[in-house]
Amino acid sequence: MAPSRKKPASPGNGDFRNTILKGNTIDVMADLPADSCDLIFADPPYNLQLEGELRRPNDTRVDGVEDDWDKFDSFAAYDAFTREWLSAARRVLKPDGAIWVIGSYHNIFRVGAVLQDLGYWILNDIIWRKSNPMPNFRGKRFTNAHETLIWASKSQDAKKYTFNYHAMKMLNEELQMRSDWTLPICSGEERLKKRDGSKAHPTQKPEALLHRVILSSSNPGDLILDPFFGSGTTGAVAKKLGRDFVGIEKDPNYIKLATRRLERIVPADAEDIKVTASKRDEPRVPFGMVIELGLLKPGAELKSANKKHVARVRADGSVVCRDATGSIHKIGAHVQNLNACNGWTFWHFEQKRKLFPIDLLRQRIRAEMKAA
Repeated sequence: MAPSRKKPASPGNGDFRNTILKGNTIDVMADLPADSCDLIFADPPYNLQLEGELRRPNDTRVDGVEDDWDKFDSFAAYDAFTREWLSAARRVLKPDGAIWVIGSYHNIFRVGAVLQDLGYWILNDIIWRKSNPMPNFRGKRFTNAHETLIWASKSQDAKKYTFNYHAMKMLNEELQMRSDWTLPICSGEERLKKRDGSKAHPTQKPEALLHRVILSSSNPGDLILDPFFGSGTTGAVAKKLGRDFVGIEKDPNYIKLATRRLERIVPADAEDIKVTASKRDEPRVPFGMVIELGLLKPGAELKSANKKHVARVRADGSVVCRDATGSIHKIGAHVQNLNACNGWTFWHFEQKRKLFPIDLLRQRIRAEMKAA
């Protein structure tokens, strides 16, 4: 059976940030304002269609997903449920917002088709490769060692969705982040347990996974919706990273579990959650401004790092060498016999007998522009 439909509590006076709203996710989302959420992370029922108990070779029982919320009468029923909650989610997503949905081979292909049917635009699929997956005990299939996340914008026309590319690159030791992520499953002290030692939630996701999702596609102060809040991992990571969240959950036991978890979270300082920005996002500073502000004077000499090439600065921001005149980029390329050159890093100015790239002067101007 698909999850029951009960009228949930209303978001009330509209101040629903950093709260857990109790009720059926489709009904609760209907009460949220349109275009109100910057990011959605959804970990919906997978519709695993398990047949009987799963047991290890030593005949001990595997603590798997056997809850009613993961059971549907048919694929058609699951597809209808998926279409309904994704439609509700799309309504509350901001025009330039984005959604992440995680699933396994049981459901992710069906979810992806519905996403496209509803007008979402798929940006990436991410393979979460589990470094410590559960073994395949029956020995009849390959070990299920990964799950798939779909990252999508609200529409094909949404061009300003958030992607902190350089932050992801920095997270990956200054290498471009790939679409296959190797991370461990939730275990150890992070795994929430009941008093008897069993799992408090069968599908608790690791915080490392949500850290990467939230850091990559949201900014401090953004509102992140999790329509299947469960144990509250999305809210926990959002709170740590200075984002706001709203969770929707109908199980009162999970709400209590998540609430206790969130109460223990201490947000990081604002300075500590800043991410590495793209230089393209920085204010444009033409080289002429360096001259206008008196950081270099007309007639000043610029040199390459090896002092092999020399040019002189003119009042209009151009530079001149022995046989050519032009921009810092054009003349830098010319003296090296190249097609292109980044003049900001090629040319240096001398101060106290040491050479410094002129890009330091641009950075000084940008810092003053931000402070103004």
